[in-house]
Amino acid sequence: MAALAAGVLCWPAGVGRSRLTGLRRREAPAPVAVARSGWATRRCGLLLVALAAAVGASLAGPGGGLAATMVGGTGVARIRARRDCRTGTTAATGLSDALGVLVAELRAGAHPGDAITAAADTHCGGSPNAGTDVGRALSVVAAVARLGGDVPAVLRSAGPAPLRGWLGRLADAWSLAERYGIPLADLLDAVRSDTEHRVRFAADVQARLAGPRATAAVLAGLPLLGLALGQAVGASPLHVLCETVVGQVLLVIGTAVACAGVQWSARLVSGAVPA
Repeated sequence: MAALAAGVLCWPAGVGRSRLTGLRRREAPAPVAVARSGWATRRCGLLLVALAAAVGASLAGPGGGLAATMVGGTGVARIRARRDCRTGTTAATGLSDALGVLVAELRAGAHPGDAITAAADTHCGGSPNAGTDVGRALSVVAAVARLGGDVPAVLRSAGPAPLRGWLGRLADAWSLAERYGIPLADLLDAVRSDTEHRVRFAADVQARLAGPRATAAVLAGLPLLGLALGQAVGASPLHVLCETVVGQVLLVIGTAVACAGVQWSARLVSGAVPA
């Protein structure tokens, strides 16, 4: 009983617990912070969809709520896809710069672990963007390389999702160097050149797809224009869609078809961009 009482007396107060919590948060590794950030982004998307559903239900009944949910989900999905595309492009550019430093260090005779550390140091400072993700991923790989671990396996699992495809090419080159004794610097230089070429080609394709994207956006907005014209000539399509059972059903079906068309058009356009 005396020991239990002493333990209770030594238990930190509220201020002490908050300080300990702050220390744990500051000492949290980068992957945990990235996971929390991704969870917060998903939660914001869900909140936007829920808000759209509430507004749609209040304005156009149950069918309007369901239609607004589909529109909000489609919009959030498209925003995330564009963000991931930009993040992947930025990550590929940062990785190409880091590979240039890595190749230069290897050709100067540096140990692979030290060379990767030098490449990671070029991206570990600055604002939290995809370049920083490159630095974090390469820092983990550098520690494994210095300890003689399985570098290709770590490369395939390091970094965020938009970066893993590019790091996978780096892992393949590293595996070839270990298996067949090919100079690592030459293989990594080839990966760097291929990455730069892919980034330039993808940017060129994205620029050429501006026209098809604009056409898809115009086609997606035509139903709204039709509703506006019908309302202007006195056909009252909004009354039919919001106040009748048949209109509610047609509203849901039409919105589903329009959202499916937007997603299908986006899939066709994104399929033309090389990964």
